[in-house]
Amino acid sequence: MRKKNSLIIMLVLATALFSCQNQGKQSTTDMGNPFFTEYNTPFQVPPFDLIKLEHFMPAIDEGILQQEAEIKAIIENTEEPTFENTILALDNSGELLTKVNNVFGPLNSAATNDEMQAIAREMSPKMTRHRDNINLNPVLFQRIKAVYEKRNDLGLDAQQLRLVEKYYQDFERNGANLSAEDQAKLRAINEQLSSLQLKFSENVLAETNRNFRLVIDNEADLKGLPADVIARAADQGKKDNMEGKWVFTLDKPSMLPFLQLAENRELREKLYKGYWMRGDNDNDFDNKEIIKQLVKLRDEKGKLMGFNNFAEYVIDVNMAKTPDAVYDFLSRLFTPAMKMAKADRDAMQKIINAEGGNFKLAPHDWWYYSEKLRKQKFDLDENEIKPYFSLENSLNGMFYVAEKLWGIKFIQRDDIPVYHEEATAFEVTEADGSHIGVFFVDFHPRDGKRPGAWCTSFRRAGYRDGQRIYPLSTIVMNFTRPAGDTPALLSFDEVSTMFHEFGHALHGLFTDEPYRRTSGSVPRDFVELPSQIMEHWAAEPEVLKVYARHYQTGQPIPDELIAKLEAAGTFDQGFITGEFVAAALLDMDYHTTTNPVIADVREFENQSMNKWGLIPEILPRYRSTYFSHTFTGGYTAGYYVYYWAGVLDADAFQAFKETGDIFNQDVAARFRELLSRSGSDEGMNVYRKFRGKDPETTSFLKNKGLL
Repeated sequence: MRKKNSLIIMLVLATALFSCQNQGKQSTTDMGNPFFTEYNTPFQVPPFDLIKLEHFMPAIDEGILQQEAEIKAIIENTEEPTFENTILALDNSGELLTKVNNVFGPLNSAATNDEMQAIAREMSPKMTRHRDNINLNPVLFQRIKAVYEKRNDLGLDAQQLRLVEKYYQDFERNGANLSAEDQAKLRAINEQLSSLQLKFSENVLAETNRNFRLVIDNEADLKGLPADVIARAADQGKKDNMEGKWVFTLDKPSMLPFLQLAENRELREKLYKGYWMRGDNDNDFDNKEIIKQLVKLRDEKGKLMGFNNFAEYVIDVNMAKTPDAVYDFLSRLFTPAMKMAKADRDAMQKIINAEGGNFKLAPHDWWYYSEKLRKQKFDLDENEIKPYFSLENSLNGMFYVAEKLWGIKFIQRDDIPVYHEEATAFEVTEADGSHIGVFFVDFHPRDGKRPGAWCTSFRRAGYRDGQRIYPLSTIVMNFTRPAGDTPALLSFDEVSTMFHEFGHALHGLFTDEPYRRTSGSVPRDFVELPSQIMEHWAAEPEVLKVYARHYQTGQPIPDELIAKLEAAGTFDQGFITGEFVAAALLDMDYHTTTNPVIADVREFENQSMNKWGLIPEILPRYRSTYFSHTFTGGYTAGYYVYYWAGVLDADAFQAFKETGDIFNQDVAARFRELLSRSGSDEGMNVYRKFRGKDPETTSFLKNKGLL
């Protein structure tokens, strides 16, 4: 009886808490704030020109108030909990908050500044507390649990059942079953994690975009670099108020050509060291102490939730299910990758020796000598390839593939608002002209844009009161800029990256499911399937002949160059696979460690890499102090997922190849169904429905040259 009375008291207190939080608060609605009205723009795209920094926090505060009121209405409902009055009401709650976050998040990644980062620091703990207030509300959880326990007797359809089960699972994983004391601990951990992850990200941005420049004032030090690379460095010098000098940054389009082609070894080392020491310079932007705190807090959270470590907690809902499965998968890739890498290292050392170099190959030498080795093995020169991959042609090639597969069209619209002058908007339509959504592209590095490439959205697809909500997807890159009269010429790696992010965007554009929580929601190790499969079309000869055209002559890429590209397709995979898997193993080691109190981050990293056998000539793709995938929370204990999904995408593309037509319409229709209904079931079930069987690893291993 005492236990039952305690539960009743908790329910009463929780209801009272929500009542007190809303008493005495007046709406902060301000009709001058664009977030508080319908967007009067084409396709209700956010009116970016009208949205000011001062609009965000009032809209966040009002959004929190509104969702608190919506949750209060659910928990004070005296009727028996049902799908409609509890689960659906929860799914529909927080519309204004979602609306604001859908704008703030993408802008803070692609066009941030000091003021916006200050807003993020204020917003982050506030949003964390708000989410915990919902996830740890005992009355709300009891109503969800009541529906969950009788779900099979309610006449629900498959999608309603899945929504109920997902919300119940969410609340369990967010601590709803913990004691009041442990819930208080969880709240404190969550708030600290959100602030630390934000600070980590800010430090990486500063260290990448502001805190390092390689400045060259002697033209002789540019030897080996092509004219367009030199021109862009001169443009950067003008931008940095150093006219007459050549400036190289840590953005990949600036750094990689220098590492590949510049003959000055000392300067190559200086530039690469600037890159791999980001966040590890014992300055105001150092991330080592943040990493120590993040690892310790995450371990505490994992154990609080009943797991042995944080990786177990994360992977429990992924396709892999256990850290052991992840380690087994990665180790099976790492061993052959290191064998290949050692062979390439030895071949490059021979080149060094033959040239009279009195030194051993070092990490900062790899790009330079692998480029020489590629020329030696395949007679293939990066500068021979790039003229065929202008940014405009590559973009058109991407659209060509989508139209051939699904008949969809991308129509540039100058009347659609954009969030930055360098962004471009396209309306996406079906073949019959009916609207699908809006697609934004944003290609080049700049201050205020974080490094890397990603896909996000200003609005996800869905339904509200039976009406279709059309998605607004965007892909953001840091690609080579034009130089003088030369357009932006991409490396093939950049082309593949663009097709990759486009695949994510297509996933968002095609998603067509009824409920917000499950719409397009897939396990983390499934999410890269839609993106990585698009990279296959980018490299197909049939597609290359369409879009890979010389920027000056308009001639298609010659067959002999395509043959060289194909022959070199697995070249340097020892390095590429090795550095990736090394980073994935490092991520796992941080989140499975039995000693989460890390004394020295550098030493932890070194011990991890030595344990796995990473050769000293290669660094992990991301050293700890700029490993944003894991330490900002998006891919924590989950960097492995790119290669896990690689098995899926290689097998899925094989479904097209087996028909003899890479644009087979039946297979394309089934794959669009997978994208449209990806959240309708567990990841492997969705995949099996498309493929008719479990995925095979053969195609993936063959593509990597690891067989």
